[in-house]
Amino acid sequence: MKAYFKPMLQFSVFMMLLSLFFVVPVPGAQAAESNRDVAVSDETKEQYRMEILGDRAQIPVDPEYVIGYRDILYVEVYGEGSMAVSAGSATVGQPGEAQDFIRGRGTGAEVGTDGRVSLRHIGDVYVVGMTLTQLADYLQRLYRSVYGDPIITTSLVQSNSRQYTVMGQVRGPGVFHLDYPITVVKAIARAGGFTEWANNRVTIIRQVSELVPGEAGDQHLDQGQRFDFDYRDFLRGRNMESNIRLEPGDVIVVH
Repeated sequence: MKAYFKPMLQFSVFMMLLSLFFVVPVPGAQAAESNRDVAVSDETKEQYRMEILGDRAQIPVDPEYVIGYRDILYVEVYGEGSMAVSAGSATVGQPGEAQDFIRGRGTGAEVGTDGRVSLRHIGDVYVVGMTLTQLADYLQRLYRSVYGDPIITTSLVQSNSRQYTVMGQVRGPGVFHLDYPITVVKAIARAGGFTEWANNRVTIIRQVSELVPGEAGDQHLDQGQRFDFDYRDFLRGRNMESNIRLEPGDVIVVH
């Protein structure tokens, strides 16, 4: 019996030690740490990306996410867990977006209509207009008075601030969440497609958005922009570039 239990004990100890070297990652939309805790610079990352992708690396990289109203954020201090004051219950989407999943706070902290998020030990903090990296740097400074030299991680749990509107001759007009890159054609399909009275002409109205980095300082966008899209041309393979990707605040009018 002793000869049997000895190898079993050794195997158990081996498995326990092995488990200490593996951490199962928790999936998330986007995450960032304070800059001082990141060992690799952005320049180094871009250099290696260019070397690996070659010509494909010339494709523009999406700008970093900018926090807006009603976004759900996860803020963590390493070793202390989530800093959200409390978790909220799920809320049903607004009219016109019945096809969207139920959107709620979960374990994150919701950015209020005043642009602030409530966090443990430091109270309400204004975060609208910051990127996730900027927020991590900002919170690290604030939490130094509590934890000394904290490591802060900020994650986007759910984007509720980025929205676009579809109106006119579609079967399901309304306001939709811009959770992922979407083009005009996909947005119309998401709204149920054309009605029988639609003439296949579409107008996209774009206004300056504080959620799109760089737009606020462009004076020529102060009055907004207008784009025209003809679905018949799209089906014939003409003017394919008019099927543009939507940005927060875009209004699609289907004639």
